[in-house]
Amino acid sequence: MIALLDCQFHSYTLDLDVSMKAILPEHRLNSHKELPVLYLLHGLSDNESKWMRYTSIERYVEDRELAVIMPSADRSFYTNMEHGPSYFTYIAEEVPEMAGEFFRLSRSREHTYIAGLSMGGYGAVKTALTFPWQFAAAASLSGSVDIEDRRSSFPSDFNHIFGNRPIKGSGDDLYHLAGQLSEGEKANLRLYLACGTEDHNYQANTHFYSYASQAGLNITFESGEGGHAWGYWDQQIQRVLEFFGI
Repeated sequence: MIALLDCQFHSYTLDLDVSMKAILPEHRLNSHKELPVLYLLHGLSDNESKWMRYTSIERYVEDRELAVIMPSADRSFYTNMEHGPSYFTYIAEEVPEMAGEFFRLSRSREHTYIAGLSMGGYGAVKTALTFPWQFAAAASLSGSVDIEDRRSSFPSDFNHIFGNRPIKGSGDDLYHLAGQLSEGEKANLRLYLACGTEDHNYQANTHFYSYASQAGLNITFESGEGGHAWGYWDQQIQRVLEFFGI
């Protein structure tokens, strides 16, 4: 059996009242042993409830020694916004800190994972590439891995998030972050990309996989029939758990 917890707290980074969901195995609630943890990020226009509502993630982790933490980041693209709050700092630093205070979660790299879909896929890979010493593995499902290419699709959002600052070659550019990894970081951080061939992000994912592979990253890419849809992501999150080995 597992427990689903709704967490409401005040974020000192955002200066906002925020919420996140947590899945924990019930038999571990009174244990002093630290749990491996998966930070699971939502997509654009979603919130912390979407993974629970549209996939069977609760059932998939029922027999696993794993905590799943699902925060909310609005439409921020998991970025410290030019005209808004610092969502990247919140997700990458404050959420693990607060979740670790609330629950008995592992702080070791070997037992810490991050994954997401679409916008959340970008956020997951971005976080792992920025802090590779904190994560054993990261996964992106149908991720917006070429963020510069998405600017024209969300002009209003991107104006608030990035303003006039350049994306290419910055800490918001996955290509730039991948190119900055040391040889040891490339070997230790495992990346998983999946994207359906009918998805509008498919070409961007194939390009990023090719670049990351040539750059020496430890990356796996799975493609196949599927679109930008919850049926595909429900199947793929099972593959992610298998890839992580948890």
